[in-house]
Amino acid sequence: MNIKTKVNKLIQKYDTNNPFDIAKYMNILVFFENLGNVNGYYNKQLRMKQIHINHHLSNHMQLFTASHELGHAILHPNENTPFLRNFTFFSVDRLETEANKFAAELLIPDEELQEYIQMSYSIEQIARIYGYNQELIKLKLAK
Repeated sequence: MNIKTKVNKLIQKYDTNNPFDIAKYMNILVFFENLGNVNGYYNKQLRMKQIHINHHLSNHMQLFTASHELGHAILHPNENTPFLRNFTFFSVDRLETEANKFAAELLIPDEELQEYIQMSYSIEQIARIYGYNQELIKLKLAK
């Protein structure tokens, strides 16, 4: 099952695209903490999935970070990306790209995005509208 399909099933099942609500329904704990220059991370401890979000982020960035980390919780439930990044030679790029794709699918409705494209908005303009970088919009548009 691809990421778009997984996200659409979650939205349909829980009747929301809010990552905080979905995490709550799925019994994934969410913590707001002072994480310094880290936006957030996902981990699993004693079979409990946990999302950690930097409480210094704006609400908009907390929403994106929660969506990204929820992507890890669903797509990579047994991976510890901070550990992999710091203590192994394993490339986490694929995992991060998949989590970003998950966040884009969750936060940017297809119908809305298609309207902007039909009105000939550029990727840069669409990125500014949503407040995300252009790479995220490109991920959303990639098949």
